Amino acid sequence: MLRLAGLLLCVTSFLSTSSLGAIAGPRLDNDKLYRYSYSAEVGLNRPTGSTRGNTGFRISSDVDISLVWRNPQIQDEQLLRLQISNVQVESAGKRSRKNNIFHGSSAESILGKVKLEALQRPFMVLWKMGKIRSLYAHKAEPATIKNLKRGVASMLMMQLKSGKMSEADASGKCLVEYKATKDQVIRTKHLDTCKTQEMGFTTHSPVLGISGKSTSETVITLENGIIKSADVEETHILSINARQKAAAKVLSRQSLTLKKIEVGPTEVAGKDVASVVKSLDDKHMSVGVMVEKVKTKCKGCPNLMDTWKAVRSQLEPESLSKAEAPRSFLALLHSLRKASKSEILTVLRNCSKTVLPQLVDAVTSAQTPSSHSAILEFLDFSKKEGLVLHERFLYACGFASHPTETMLQSLLDLAQGKIGSTEIKESIVIIMGALLRKLCLKGACELPTVFKVKVMLLAGPDSTQMESEVLMYLLALKNALLPEGVPVLAKYAESEVGAFSTIAITALQRYDPQLITPEVKKTLNRIYHQNKRIYEKNVRAAAADVIMSSSPSYMEVKNLLLSIGHLPHEMNKYMLSKVQDILRFEMPACKLVRQVMKDMVSHNYDRFSKTGSSSAFSGFMARTADVTCTYNLDILYSGSGVLRRSNMNIYGQSNNAFLHGLQVTIEAQGLESLIAATPDEGEEELESFAGMSALLFDVQLRPVTFFKGYSDLMSKMFSISGDPISVVKGLILLTDHSQVIPLQSGLRASAEFQGGLAIDISGGMEFSLWYRESKTSVNNRGALVVIGNVTVDTGFVSAGVEVGFETEATLDFITTVQFSEYPFLVCMQMDKTTFPFRETVSKQEKLPSGQTFSLKRSRDQLVPGSEFPLHQENSNMCKKVFEQAW
Repeated sequence: MLRLAGLLLCVTSFLSTSSLGAIAGPRLDNDKLYRYSYSAEVGLNRPTGSTRGNTGFRISSDVDISLVWRNPQIQDEQLLRLQISNVQVESAGKRSRKNNIFHGSSAESILGKVKLEALQRPFMVLWKMGKIRSLYAHKAEPATIKNLKRGVASMLMMQLKSGKMSEADASGKCLVEYKATKDQVIRTKHLDTCKTQEMGFTTHSPVLGISGKSTSETVITLENGIIKSADVEETHILSINARQKAAAKVLSRQSLTLKKIEVGPTEVAGKDVASVVKSLDDKHMSVGVMVEKVKTKCKGCPNLMDTWKAVRSQLEPESLSKAEAPRSFLALLHSLRKASKSEILTVLRNCSKTVLPQLVDAVTSAQTPSSHSAILEFLDFSKKEGLVLHERFLYACGFASHPTETMLQSLLDLAQGKIGSTEIKESIVIIMGALLRKLCLKGACELPTVFKVKVMLLAGPDSTQMESEVLMYLLALKNALLPEGVPVLAKYAESEVGAFSTIAITALQRYDPQLITPEVKKTLNRIYHQNKRIYEKNVRAAAADVIMSSSPSYMEVKNLLLSIGHLPHEMNKYMLSKVQDILRFEMPACKLVRQVMKDMVSHNYDRFSKTGSSSAFSGFMARTADVTCTYNLDILYSGSGVLRRSNMNIYGQSNNAFLHGLQVTIEAQGLESLIAATPDEGEEELESFAGMSALLFDVQLRPVTFFKGYSDLMSKMFSISGDPISVVKGLILLTDHSQVIPLQSGLRASAEFQGGLAIDISGGMEFSLWYRESKTSVNNRGALVVIGNVTVDTGFVSAGVEVGFETEATLDFITTVQFSEYPFLVCMQMDKTTFPFRETVSKQEKLPSGQTFSLKRSRDQLVPGSEFPLHQENSNMCKKVFEQAW
């Protein structure tokens, strides 16, 4: 028994020794000084550019490393002393002497005497099992200098066995994978897992956003257990999703190479790390391993007032369709984000009336605490005056790239306070729905204010008897897209008020099909098939659209097809056109529709030969490697030939992300009395009305009314000028991405990508009894500028690359109806004018002395205009309309 116990004790002792040997970390020898050469380089360029064309700089030096103290109990816990010397700063790329701003400059002239002394001051690191546990340096040293020291220390991060683990170095806390062999260790960092101290923000829609791709690999060569060399290559590529060619690349390289080993200092005795560090230098303190924030002052940069004076002429209303407007908007935005509240108020109070709406757009889009506080103090919502400014503020909030709970709370306070205009109150509540959705998408749905607004909107439609307020809450729910809102919208879809039904159903159409439950589908089928009561045509048509786009069943599709031939004349044609569009454009329901059409009862000549002017058509506006843009036009007429509903949609799709870019709907009703025609079934008692509604970049805006009531119609019939009515006009921050990329070298790359859109959407409706002709128009004018800037600024040297593109475009949709005879003639036109497109790239390097290197290149092209194709019937009718006009 004793022999067995002895044997087990020996085996246990052997296994323990083997285990300890297996996990032992790298160690430095006592009384030795390890002399290394070190370099850290950063280069900025386009991803497709060669490294020779990089803009950037290289910091090179010698680094001496020696053992100061070893933990007597844990031999792999070592305190190392590091000292940087012989510092040089030079260009990262090969340049001629003329273009090399570093030529003739010394490290002291670039860094300054104080920073150079701080950089060359010794610092210490606690190295345990090959990992940097702590870094000790003078706390008063500049943040940039401490970061560079963190970069040097990060070169020592390693382990002698393969595996994955989470560890922190200068670039953050990341998942790291090691592959170890006898004389080599490869350290791969999964940069998408990194947690850093600086959080940025990005646009909520991926279609308008930025994509990033990052890699980091360190190859460490060992000799007798000592680091012989370590080479790091780290890349970060940021590209604009809508145009991947507009991209910037950050290339960071580090190299640590052993030059020689000399006799070094003797190991210091001590019980623990803290006492040893204090005995060596009482100013040394643990400063953390990860890169810290650096505040850099921009010398010679213009203040807010200077920027405003430089750009305000480009923001006049007549300039909004030109690229200069959004370019100036973005320049102003950057300045506003650095400005104080008092500076912003000064500019607001000294602005001309014509440019003030554009300034309100910019101040609100800045989304800083100072800008938000300033604009709320400047605007007075208790007065009727300032309707345009109030609406522009609210729309800019709706389009906010990274709204906060504070922004939502401020709108809630406004809604509960005194408001001088009912239109503004409606807009406030509608926009609150848009903010609610964006905050919930960020995972902030349970914040107190967000939860409060959610409860308010869900209860809103049932809390009032006023038709305008019910519409307001339904539009807010259409923006919010809350899963809890589906039952509320389904209830109002069956309302006796046609406007309630239309908004509720179109809101349901924006939901994920998975949220359209069987109960909701039953409701929509009841509406379409009029099982309980008679509905207006546009309500039934909207219900059919939702059914077909929400994973319909075989019987649902069959019943829809069987209804064709039993509907009002124009609705027959609309539904037939809708089915044909689903098949032609290969929408998700097309396979099921084809399956149903195999049944001759559902698919026969009598059913599929219905005539009329109503139509539904989808097509491609643009198809590129990066984004697919489609359009959809639905036109529904009354039996008398008067427009009932015109619906134009533009969608964008990129990387499996979807964006509802634009929806412009014109609705009219009760106009049959003007031409002595008989209204369709269910529409005999409708009040004369015409209006326009717009949804822009997933945000529903407050609808605009052309006229309401017979007397209002008559007064406008005789006073109408034919000029379009503006639905939305202003400057929108489409793309907004900001992040700081901490590099393992200790340097920080700041990335700013912004896209500004100057837009003017207007619509009009002309009605001529004399010529028995009506014309509706939707005019879209816009200019887009997207700029991406990546900068590495140390305070003593900066380098940056800027990429971007810009364009100006016009898109018109015109519908002409001649009802002098039956069947009436309808001509639809959707025209895109020839527009310019420009791509730019610029690079810059700058020293504190004022020496700069800059290079800018651009490429211009003209994109030819075109008329988007619609169905052949439309082309035939347009020929007849214009022949008669001629």
